[in-house]
Order: sequence, then C-alpha cells, then structure tokens
Amino acid sequence: METTNVSELVERLGSDEDAVRKMAVFKLQNNIGDPSFADTFIVEGGLTRLRYLTLHATGNTLAYSLTSFARLLEVDKGWECVDGELIERIVELIVTHPLVNILRGAMSILVSIVSHPHAGSRASEADLFGFRALKPAITIFPQFLEMLVNRLSSADHALCANALQLINSLMRDSITFDSEAEWPKFIQRLQDLGVIRAVYVLMQDSALQDLAHPLMEFQSLTKVLLRKWRDIPLDLEKQEHRRALKGIYLASNPSKTGAGKAGGSTTDGGVSGGGGGGGGGDETEPKRSKRHHPEKWRRLGFETESPASEFHEVGFLGMMDLADYVRSHQDEFQKMLLEQSTKPARQRCPIARASLAVTLILYEHFEVDQMEMDDSKNYMMLESRTNFDQLFKPLLLHWTRLHVAGLQAFFRLWKATAAESEDLDKLVELVRILIESVVGGAGRTKDVQDIEEDLANYDYQRLRELQMELLELTYEDAWGQHLNQVREELQHEALQFVKEQRIRCLLAGAWFALDTLANSTSTSKLETGSNATHQYVQLSHNRRYLHFGEFDSMGDQLPELDSLPNKIDLTTVSSVVSNISTAPDHASSSTIKKGTAPQASTKITIHGHASTSTSHSKNPNHTRTASKSTSKEVVLLTLRPASHSVASEWLDGLLMLLNQQPITAETTKLIDLVSNYGLKIRLLNVRFDDATFAGEAPPVPSREGLDEDYYYDVFGGV
Repeated sequence: METTNVSELVERLGSDEDAVRKMAVFKLQNNIGDPSFADTFIVEGGLTRLRYLTLHATGNTLAYSLTSFARLLEVDKGWECVDGELIERIVELIVTHPLVNILRGAMSILVSIVSHPHAGSRASEADLFGFRALKPAITIFPQFLEMLVNRLSSADHALCANALQLINSLMRDSITFDSEAEWPKFIQRLQDLGVIRAVYVLMQDSALQDLAHPLMEFQSLTKVLLRKWRDIPLDLEKQEHRRALKGIYLASNPSKTGAGKAGGSTTDGGVSGGGGGGGGGDETEPKRSKRHHPEKWRRLGFETESPASEFHEVGFLGMMDLADYVRSHQDEFQKMLLEQSTKPARQRCPIARASLAVTLILYEHFEVDQMEMDDSKNYMMLESRTNFDQLFKPLLLHWTRLHVAGLQAFFRLWKATAAESEDLDKLVELVRILIESVVGGAGRTKDVQDIEEDLANYDYQRLRELQMELLELTYEDAWGQHLNQVREELQHEALQFVKEQRIRCLLAGAWFALDTLANSTSTSKLETGSNATHQYVQLSHNRRYLHFGEFDSMGDQLPELDSLPNKIDLTTVSSVVSNISTAPDHASSSTIKKGTAPQASTKITIHGHASTSTSHSKNPNHTRTASKSTSKEVVLLTLRPASHSVASEWLDGLLMLLNQQPITAETTKLIDLVSNYGLKIRLLNVRFDDATFAGEAPPVPSREGLDEDYYYDVFGGV
C-alpha cells in the first residue's frame, strides 16, 4: 500500500489550485479513518484547513471534504472545530444542495454531532452537541426537517440510510434530553411531515440491505416512544392531560346523548379533583356550580366516575389512542353512544374500556416492553436476507390505525355475540386472538389497509374455532399426558356412540334400489316377480339377522319385520365391500322417489359363506351357519343406497356390527366431532388454575336453600 506523506497532503489542502486541493482531500478521505493517521494529520495542522474547505469549497472538493470530516468525527477526533458556524453550514447544505454525494457527507457529520453526547465525551460543551446544537441553525432554515424527511424518498439508498440515521439520532436525543413538554412536540412534527409513511414504505421495500440497520433502529425507537408514553401516568394536575380527557367528553356531544341534562360539568370546569371529571384545561374558564350527570363517564364506557384511575395499565398511551379514535371517528362515536343509551346498562358496549383493552393487546402483541438490549441481538440477524420478514414489523408504525381497526372489530363482535357487561373479558380475549391471527400472521409486505379489511371482515365462527384450538393447545401444554389420556377416552366413547347410532339406522330399516341381477343370482331363491324395483332391508332386534324383501314399489308404511321373506345370518358374513370412497359428490343429492328405480352409483356388497341348504328361507332349519372351510364365498346381498349419507350409515353400520373399524369419511368426521366437543366441554368446565392437579380439592357447592328446580352453570368458571 502506498504510504501517504501527511505533511505534503496538508500542504496541498491549502493550495490555491482547486484541482490540487481536490486530489489531496480525495486521498484524505481514504486515510482519515485510521486513528493514528488522524492524530498525525491534526498535529500537522490539517484540521484547520479541512474545516476551511468544509465551509467554503464547492463541487467534488466539498463532497470529499465533508466525507473526510465525517470520518474524522467517527473516530472521535476533530471536535474542537465543531461550532455554530460549521453546524449552520451543514444544515444549509442539506436544505439547499441537490447533489447526493454532498448530502451524504453532510448528514453523516450531523449524525456524529447529534449522537456525540451518548459517547460520553466533551460533556462540559453540551450545547455544541446533541439536538440542541442544531436548533439555532434550524431556526434559520426551518425547512430542514421537511427536507430531511423528503430525502427518505430518494432513489439513492445510501442517501435514504443517512437521512434516516440522522432522524433516528434527532429522535433519540430529543427523547433522552428534552423536557417532557418538548419531545412530544418534536415527534409530532416529524409525524406531521410524513416520516411514518416514508419509513413504512422503505420497510416494505424488497431492497433492504442498505437500509436494514437504520430501519431497525427506527423500529426500536418506535417501541421506546410507545413505552415512554405508556409509562407516563394520567395526571389530572397536568393541563395537557386534563384537556385530553375533557376533549373526549365534549366529543361525545353530551347535550344530545342526555349527559348534559342534569348539569354538564362540575365546579372546576368538568374535572373533579379526584379524577372524576372531564378536563377543564383553561384556568380562566368561568366556574359553574351545576353538578355533573351521575353517569357522566360510565356512559362513555368507563367503569367508574373516576376515569383517571382506569388508565393505570396503559398510561397516557391509552389516553392518546382513545382521544385519537374519538377525534377521527367522532360521528361513529356519537352514534354508538345514542344507540347504547336506549339499552339496559348491562348490554351497553363499554367503548372506553374496549379502547384501553385494545391498546394493551397491541402493546403486548408487539412486545413493546422488550428491552433494547434484546433488540440489539436482532442486528446480528440482519446479515441474512431471510430474516427480514421476521425482524421488521412495518405494521407497528401504523399503531393508531391498528388501534382503531381493533376497536371497531370489538364493537362488531360485541354486537354479533349480543354480549353483556360480564362478557367483557371474553370479548377482549376474542379480539386478542383476532389481532394475533390477522396482524401476527401478516407478511412484511402486506399493506395496512388490507389488515384493516381483514379485521373488519373476519368470520366470527372461524374466530371461535380458532379460540377453541388455542384453548386446547394451552391446556395440552399445561396438562401433557393427562389431556392425552382424556382425549383417548373420549375418542373411544365417541366411537361407541357413533357405532350405536349407525346400528340403530340398520334397526330402523331402509329402502334400496333393487339390483335385480345380483340379488336374483346370488341371494334370492324365491319367486319375487319381474316387476320388483325396490328392496327393503332391516336388522333384527337381536342384531343377529339381516331381513330383506323385494317390492314393486315403496308403500306408505314400512314393512313389518316378520313380513320380510328373506334373511341373512350375520355369522355367515365374511366381508362387506363398497365403492363409497370413490362415489361422486352428487350421489349425496340423489333420492328414491316412489314408483321409480334410480340408477344409484354407490353399491354395498355383502359377501359370505352360503350353507348347503337355503339360507334365506323362513324355515329355521335353513339358517344354520355353514362351515367356512367347506362352503364357497358368494355374494349374499347387494345394496344400492339412495344417498351418500345412507351409504355411510349402512356400510359402517355393518362393519361395526361385525366388530370392524368404520371406513367412510363421514363417519370418521362424526366421531372426531363428538370427541372434540366432549373435550371442549371438559376444558370449559375446568379452570386453568387446576392444571397442576395439586392442592386441596375445591369445596362442594352447598345445596342450602335449593329445591329440586336448580341447575349448575357449566360455563361459570370460564
């Protein structure tokens, strides 16, 4: 590698010829990142000349000078040249200069200046570093922040990364060092300029490699902001908090909903000292002596008339979310209150508590409380492009829209389920599952508008099924082998239940289209006449014989069992086969009409060992079982069921009657359905706290005061 003569390089920086200066500063930018080189450069007096070029050069000379100065600051050197004049020059360049290579270096310098307090050096000169060092220059160039946000839309990814890195530095410094009254204003200003939308678009982009680190930092800062807002308790001694709460009350239009008829406010302008009022932020407001409505806050969905205490879990973040919904959907809010006012108190949807619940659900879903040191582990995963979908959560940036969509989903579920006040926790859990499913299951590139539509249109029945699946998984994790044992028992019980149901179908009997050729050649030995089109089959009461007979048509009354001339001893049956598994779907819709002989496609064939004498005669002597070793296997009877359901009932009924397993999908589905419902009923009857199966048994409920007309609420523990 060529050795650079530092003294000669510094001398060329002060040349009168721009070409010489340009070449010198070009070499400088490639070497200044070495701390030992930087020390030598400063000793040789190069820092002053570099500062001069940064302030006065143009074109590529200026671009190389800015890059060199930025790299010098990155190795924590050259801070003695940082002053108001330099900062103002850099801010001016960002606002006015169009060249990308100049903007990159300028932004990198400001990132170092803003982030410098976090490095722990030069604390005595704090006014020259951090966000406050930029404020005098921003006053001169007020469009600085707007231009900075606009750079996020640049086609140059490196410039986007530098702009976002500077925004991140400004946000972090403001959150850390500005007063409680100042940093929210700065964050709000950035949001008004469109930073959320710009970063959201970048986070969904397919080319994230150059932007991964600043995007991850912005996502982390978003969590910091949410956590900071949540950690601020609602304090009605603060004017801003009082004003926000009063704004929610006034947005409810109390004069129309009836809250104002009994006196619209308390003596302090709407907020009682204990937190029961609505926030009269103006101290000069005339004091009124009328007492407020006895349900002034409960009618908005709060549990008590002291709403401030109900924000303890979500803090000022919950207030912001509720206030934003009320402000942006005021007509919907007022309409709901009017509708709720006509209902009994227990049936009214608790709007305010629902809003606070949705805020908490989102907070937990996005793991906002996750420490930054945990987030820092994610940076190690950024090297692999396959991790982007896992690490980046663009929907987090649209927190407000998700809150509104989640709250509206709550309202829809409340109405769909005809819920009452005691069902609030159950509805909250449903909304939690809904958000976990829709928001948690969304890919990185899915637009927030599609998420809003999915939340609004999610099928309630599917949601209940998902809830039961999650409930089963929860108990399975807690109970392990105990739940498996219960499931096996229920599966066996369900099998026996369905077996009995199927056999009872055989006991009830059924009509079948007559397979004349098969039955006349294999089974029927009696003269039934050529006009027979149907056969009736019924299982005997002792479940030992299958009786059947052929008829010209189906009569109005079912044939008596004794009137059926033929029967099969089930002990002679060797197998039952069918094409039901391959039958077309339309077979289920086919029916047998009186006087017709439909061509049923489904066929059940009963094979067995015929005795040497007639096995179908009414003569008892003809029903003896033949020796299977000496008799030939023949077709004893062929059935053509009228529908797919009948086929399933008779095929599986015959199989289970012969102590064989059912084979049709319909029967299997029925067994699973019965088993699953049994499991869910047992789960709903048991508290999750009982999962350990430890401790004392719960007390038996007393029957004192009960007569014979009583019942147990099987869902009471849920």
